[in-house]
Amino acid sequence: MVTGFSLRPVTSSISHFPPEHRVRFRVSESLSFPIRTPSRLSSKQMSTESAADSNAIVSSDGKAENPDILVQYVVLRRDLIEKWPLGSIVTQGCHASVCAIWAYKDDPHTIEYCSPENIDSMHKVTLEVKGETQMENLVEKLRAGGIAHKLWIEQPENIPTCLATKPYPKSIVSPFFRKLKLCKS
Repeated sequence: MVTGFSLRPVTSSISHFPPEHRVRFRVSESLSFPIRTPSRLSSKQMSTESAADSNAIVSSDGKAENPDILVQYVVLRRDLIEKWPLGSIVTQGCHASVCAIWAYKDDPHTIEYCSPENIDSMHKVTLEVKGETQMENLVEKLRAGGIAHKLWIEQPENIPTCLATKPYPKSIVSPFFRKLKLCKS
């Protein structure tokens, strides 16, 4: 994790500097959090980016880093995104994500992903497949590769709507999703 800093008001000042050059702050090294760089991509560029390129982190000294962060992948069906209300689609992703976390709650990666230190900085990548056939193919690919996941099947309609992996180090799981597009509106 990258060490960050926080600015807090300080009551003392440096009197030998002119007022316009005085800066009051205190650097606290006790805090530690990643500093993410904002994306400058257009929505069209973002939709064509692969899942492997979606988590750039920059340290406080401005140097790019790519640690092996824990990430959960969520995959939605494009054909349902175009037919169903947005809230219903979001709900499907939430169901699959929570179910995958709960099903693997004793896994060391899941424990770390949900730890108090990491709970406010979870990493998820939301991707899309064209339809049910592509989702079934992805499920088979993940099973063959030993990647733990949950395929959410909406009941009582029995419709496979979404898939979520358990949390994994990005280097382990991202190769399974390289050909998929980021989910877009």
